[in-house]
Parts: sequence; structure tokens; C-alpha cells
Amino acid sequence: MLRADSVSLSYGDDAVVDDLTLSVDSGEVIAVIGPSGVGKTTLLRLLSLSLEPDSGRVTLGGRDAWAVDEDERLTLRRRVGMVFQEASLFDASVARNVEYGLRIRRSWQERLREELLSVVRSNGTADAVEAALDVVGMTEKIDQDARSLSGGEAQRVSFARALAYDPDVLLLDEPTSDLDPRNTAVIESAVDKARASGIGVVVATHDMHQARRIADRVAVLLGSDLTEVGPAEAVFEDPEDERTRKFISGELVY
Repeated sequence: MLRADSVSLSYGDDAVVDDLTLSVDSGEVIAVIGPSGVGKTTLLRLLSLSLEPDSGRVTLGGRDAWAVDEDERLTLRRRVGMVFQEASLFDASVARNVEYGLRIRRSWQERLREELLSVVRSNGTADAVEAALDVVGMTEKIDQDARSLSGGEAQRVSFARALAYDPDVLLLDEPTSDLDPRNTAVIESAVDKARASGIGVVVATHDMHQARRIADRVAVLLGSDLTEVGPAEAVFEDPEDERTRKFISGELVY
């Protein structure tokens, strides 16, 4: 579904990713692991089609995101959801925050029609908001001010906002960093539900225990290279690359 082919990106003289290839299929979870600062977030930005590579291709559904015009690229971007490490919610209700994702992904023609008809929330939109909040166990707080939520609850709302518009691919950047065990478990359960619904999920994490719990495949990013990509158990139990083995075993790599 989503694929990066021989993608490279540098900031000045520093290569962040170098000749990297990674594919994401429908209904699978890929965990990208590696040390902090190694470029996991940059990789997610490339996959989200918000950052253009220096070379290589990023395709979604077979369409090269950087070989099409701006309108088509925007259409492709709307098929990819992203949840950042820190929740960023508006000073509005939980419902309005989740609804925002649906609004910005409508075409301008749909938004204009909504304004002309003075439609604030259609039944379909309300249903999508409630369904997404149900996945993360937040329906009882649908009318609560989002700014009054705990950090874990806010992250769950951010997850629901990305789920509400039914993306093909969901990208998660350290989604449970600094969360307590209960909120971590809710987010991991939501990842499993997204996978079951056919969404491809990529989770960037430094938590190798989490990667082992939730991922079908694991990609190890060290330096600017993916040193290994394979089934989670195989990567953790019998890595093929010596650099992967040293990283997983806790030996100093960088």
C-alpha cells in the first residue's frame, strides 16, 4: 500500500536516511526501532508525504507522491494519518477536536457546500467521531473540554482524531512516550483494532518491549540505514545483521 523505494535524505552534509526501502501492507503493524535522534521521525515524515526525499520514490497505492501535481498529492496525503509524540489539541470539546480531522480532509467543494448549507455536524460525521472515540475508550468525555484532559487522555483523543477519517495508513511517532501503563495499554489496543480493520500502521518507538508486543514486522534504523527488516520474533531472537544484534542486546552502537 505505502512504499518507500531507495529513499535518501540529507540535511546539509549529514545523511538522515540513505537508500532506504520499506513497504507497509494493509492490516499490518511495523515498528521502527532505533536510538533516540537516529531519524525515526524523519522517516515518518517521508512516509506521510509531507517531506520530499532527495532521491528515491514514496508511493501510495502505486502512485508516486512526488511525481503528481499538488492536488493529487494532497489527495494522497489525506489517506495517511499521523499521531505525534505530544498531543496537540485545540481549546474546544473532545468531539470538536476529533471532528477537525474530518473537516480538513474534505475537499474544498465539500467544505463550501457545508458552509452554504450551514451544516455543522452531519449524522455521518457525528457517527465517525463517536466510533473513533470508542476505539480509545473516550466516548464518555465527548463533550468535555479537551484542555482539561490528562496527558494520556489527550494522546488517546489525538489517536481518535487520526482514526476518524478512516486512513489507509496510520503513522505513530512514539505514541506512548511518558504515558502510564493504563494509557499505554489503551493505545496498544487501539493499534490492534486499527490493524484488524485493515489499516497499515507504522510505529516509531525506542521501546523494544512494545515493538515486540504489537508489531508484525520490525525495522531497525541505525545510523542512516535500515539494518534489518523482518518478522518481529526473528529480528529479536535471531537478527541477521551484527549491528542489529548489538543494538538489541544493549551494546553501545553510537
